[in-house]
Amino acid sequence: MSSVAVGILSGALMGIVFGFALEKSRVFEPGMIVGQMQLRNWIMLKVFLTAVATGAVVLAFLHGFGFVKLQPKAALYAADIVGGLILGAGIALAGACPGTTLAQIGVGYRDAIFTLFGGLAGAVAFSYAQPWLAKSLIGTGPKLLFTDLAGIPYWQGALGLAAVIAVILALIERARPWRDDLGADVDGDASEQAARPRNRLAPAE
Repeated sequence: MSSVAVGILSGALMGIVFGFALEKSRVFEPGMIVGQMQLRNWIMLKVFLTAVATGAVVLAFLHGFGFVKLQPKAALYAADIVGGLILGAGIALAGACPGTTLAQIGVGYRDAIFTLFGGLAGAVAFSYAQPWLAKSLIGTGPKLLFTDLAGIPYWQGALGLAAVIAVILALIERARPWRDDLGADVDGDASEQAARPRNRLAPAE
């Protein structure tokens, strides 16, 4: 099997798994996303932290056994902070993020179409502006891994990071159980849904 076919199949498989996880966690729903930005629920943060921890473990094993080679990006702290603030503001306003837009379109959220085209337009604009931004605003930075700064092998740092995230997730879950955020109808029980108030997709105030 060619490398192109392997890439297509692996990408499709990862997309199916990612989409399944999004649907089951309800993270793709605009109310869930806005609720996280308003600190009214914590499902989105739990899912994203779980993804980071899982990715760290998988990458630690793949890199440790020589299947992948790490290619770190340049550390551009000012650009990362400004870009993160802009992205966060966009997520809060749109009730969507780059990873959930297609899932929203798939289940019928028509507003997500505008978010998708807006994201594509932003990507095209950045591709044209990137040479100027790199010279005048972004600049260049060192390509470092946090494990290089700590002086430890990558797999140790990655597994340590995953362990720290697991502890943080356990503390968040203890303080705010996921069933409290998803609501009474999480299991599809109509009797419970009628008996208990819905709080899963409360609109932003």
